[in-house]
Amino acid sequence: MAITSALIKELRERTGAGMLDCKNVLIEVEGDIEKAIDELRKKGLAKAAKKSGRIAAEGLVRVIKTPDSKKAGIIEVNIETDFASKNEEFVRLVDTLAQQTLTTKAKDVEAFLAEPYAGGSETARDFLTNFIAKIGENISVRRFDILESPGVVYVDYLHLGGKIGVIIGLRTEATPEEAETLGKDVAMQVASMNPLFIDESAVDPEYIEKEKEILIDQALKEGKPADIVEKMVMGRLKKELKETCLLEQKFVKNSDLTVAQYVKDGAKAIGKDVAVVSKVRYEVGEGIEKKEENFAEEVAKQMAGQ
Repeated sequence: MAITSALIKELRERTGAGMLDCKNVLIEVEGDIEKAIDELRKKGLAKAAKKSGRIAAEGLVRVIKTPDSKKAGIIEVNIETDFASKNEEFVRLVDTLAQQTLTTKAKDVEAFLAEPYAGGSETARDFLTNFIAKIGENISVRRFDILESPGVVYVDYLHLGGKIGVIIGLRTEATPEEAETLGKDVAMQVASMNPLFIDESAVDPEYIEKEKEILIDQALKEGKPADIVEKMVMGRLKKELKETCLLEQKFVKNSDLTVAQYVKDGAKAIGKDVAVVSKVRYEVGEGIEKKEENFAEEVAKQMAGQ
């Protein structure tokens, strides 16, 4: 069978593979396009496996919620370069996986990837593997969370186009529309200040003891008398908790208020009680050792298809 340009074009459109790869594989299978697709997938899987060990520390966070705001999901999907994170197909992949968080039964990433992708016959893992081969960079689903609790309204916020994502849970009888502005402001606070806890009651006792131990050691090394160290340390710890507890922080939009006071005032304006009961904050690549690359190198890598 003659290998026509139209046949090559069709194979390329159906697989996303390079023109030369399409031509060569069509020659190998004597023009059988279905066999050609299988062969490209096999070759793609091999390429993807080779790329899977490379560091993926860039990417996107996506937040999503149901129309009634009673359930929310958040996901982080990593890729090797910031350049590739802006690829339209990668963005579409992340959006699709974010949608999956609202219906998933999975408790971890492995189970999540074993579920059907976009409601089709292919698993999310298989789709991801083929996509890695196509885009030429390692991609990984790092983590996801689902929030759902009776009586809680969820508000989400996305910062810098997906570099930081936040979900705030508000226990209230207010409608999602009534709670939106208050919730968004609190979510922006979390995005900006990254508090560890909602309030002092939520602080892990182990965290308190660890911080207390560090502060005592610091005070003793500063030469402070042992008999006043305990009182001094408790004062320092109290100050530190004001910085690490969301409701104790100064409100970024009005430093005359704490976040707790802002929420109280906002609830009064709405006419219904509002309590901040949960928060999730994802920042792309946090805790991952990143490989330093400049923009020119990223472009060159994309052009070379490596």
